Amino acid sequence: MFKPEGIFPALVTPFTDDGKAVDENRLRFLVNRCIELGVHGVVPCGTTGEFVNMTIEERKQVIKVVVDEVNGRLPVIVGTGAS
Repeated sequence: MFKPEGIFPALVTPFTDDGKAVDENRLRFLVNRCIELGVHGVVPCGTTGEFVNMTIEERKQVIKVVVDEVNGRLPVIVGTGAS
């Protein structure tokens, strides 16, 4: 059984400057920066991830990008909140 230990930051979700789309490049940068700083896992679409303001498709996009960028280097725990 997986038992998370250590630092698992709730990732912010970066948007393009016009606020109309998820900024995949900035999100990938954020993931890599967290890994460089030594976190033990990441939490996309969590408490600071703007999930309440995103469509289901945008949430799926964020999860796909984060999992792709992490590429098995550390655990990803996806936020499942709703409002």
